[in-house]
Amino acid sequence: MNVTFYGATREVTGSMHMITTQDDHILLDCGMFQGHRSESRAKNSTFAFDPRIVSNVILSHAHIDHSGRLPLLTKNGFTGRIACTAATRDACEYLLADSAHIQESDAAYLNYKTVRSLLSKIDSTNKEKRSIQKSLKKSGHNLDREAIAEVIQENHLEKIEPLYTMKEAEAAMLQFEGIPYRHPGAIGKNITFTLYDAGHILGSAFSVIHYKPGNRQFTVMFTGDIGRFHKPIIKDPTLNFADEDRDIDLLIMESTYGDRFHDDAESMKPELMRLINKAVPREGVILIPAFSYGRTQEVLYLLHELYNEGKIPRLPVFVDSPLSSKITKVFGEHPEVYDRDTHRTFLEKGQNPFAFKQLKYIETLEESMALNRATEPAIVIASAGMCEAGRILHHLRHKVHNPSTTVLIVGFMAEHTLGRKILDKGLEYKASGRKGKPPILKILGKEYPLHAHVETMSGLSAHADQKELLTFLSDSNLNIKKIAVVHGEEAQSVALAAKLQEKGMKAFVPMAGETVRV
Repeated sequence: MNVTFYGATREVTGSMHMITTQDDHILLDCGMFQGHRSESRAKNSTFAFDPRIVSNVILSHAHIDHSGRLPLLTKNGFTGRIACTAATRDACEYLLADSAHIQESDAAYLNYKTVRSLLSKIDSTNKEKRSIQKSLKKSGHNLDREAIAEVIQENHLEKIEPLYTMKEAEAAMLQFEGIPYRHPGAIGKNITFTLYDAGHILGSAFSVIHYKPGNRQFTVMFTGDIGRFHKPIIKDPTLNFADEDRDIDLLIMESTYGDRFHDDAESMKPELMRLINKAVPREGVILIPAFSYGRTQEVLYLLHELYNEGKIPRLPVFVDSPLSSKITKVFGEHPEVYDRDTHRTFLEKGQNPFAFKQLKYIETLEESMALNRATEPAIVIASAGMCEAGRILHHLRHKVHNPSTTVLIVGFMAEHTLGRKILDKGLEYKASGRKGKPPILKILGKEYPLHAHVETMSGLSAHADQKELLTFLSDSNLNIKKIAVVHGEEAQSVALAAKLQEKGMKAFVPMAGETVRV
């Protein structure tokens, strides 16, 4: 039994590992790389193996850096099952369609730029050029993709294709199978698996995989992403495993915060209260970039509690993300995974944690554009979480130059993302006493001074910090022989592996493409 590490090795995104036996190739996650567009596209467009050899996939959870290339896998010949929890399956229906829409829109825009570049070189009047450019749009900002494709074909230009289309994302969903927690099932010849609650986001799962050729048994456990303890809404990460799943030959373990420490989860509500009350006197907009799945719902939950308790002014709250609205419905359909506090605080009182009087979900583009222009004090939660795409970009370009604006960072920002630049530059400017020229940000191709106040809340992270990762290992009833440390920037993974070795555990950080024998 071999394990090959293909993605999220010495980096955070692109989670993907392969278990290989004599008869099967079982893929653990099939995530998308996120970061610089050109670099990410190169990584995402091809696989290091033929998708047709994959027997089945075990998906840890629905976040795009773990699920985002599944439609590309099925598009290129994978015909097996995608096993995950029912909540993950339901969330993927929306997340993968949204990802496909982004792929299609990005490809259309890049092709439009190619045609515009061609027009700039054509010897014709400005009036003729404007007429041709106008013909490339149907109405307003909507591109005429067929007209653009014709120009590209006629002039033998390189056409950018989306990684996958919405139809291909829909087709991939036909291969999903929802599996209950603690319900063993077959995933290959002589291979069984069991899912356990990982406490990361709704439906996230640890997977314990047994391979039993003859009288021998080999066991690999994949954590996916490990959640925090004592967070609202969902249950804590599993610590008590069935007897038959306790002995682990190889643990594949995440390390996003392998050398960092969060504020206590219990401090999230008072910290959010403090930061909002600090921002309110500026009479500006509080912008919160947030992932549609998990983070948005956590922020809404805490705001609802604070409003009920009268601890912050009841500003209007806008969720500007159609995807967030859909994902929130998924949360409503799976109360079976809520923790006891959520039942006691809201459900037993007949309240929906994610709906209150001051809250409005923004659906249409016109509503979003009107919200961009609004200057009244409000809280705006918008996707995408790392500020690399989505409606948050438009809110930032309209508001980031205004010193009355507060940008509240509530989640992990990967290296090279706009969110990371806002976080690093904003906190550096804050540490300087906001003196001198403000840092400059490039948003949608234009430069803007970062006059907005930048604040951060580490406690809202869905990832366990180093202390919680060690708690998972020490307090669970698992017996672990060896640990492969993945899903972390190199410094984080190396630091966690060193810490584990200090505590007498066998741990290593694999290289991308490395294979180990179990």
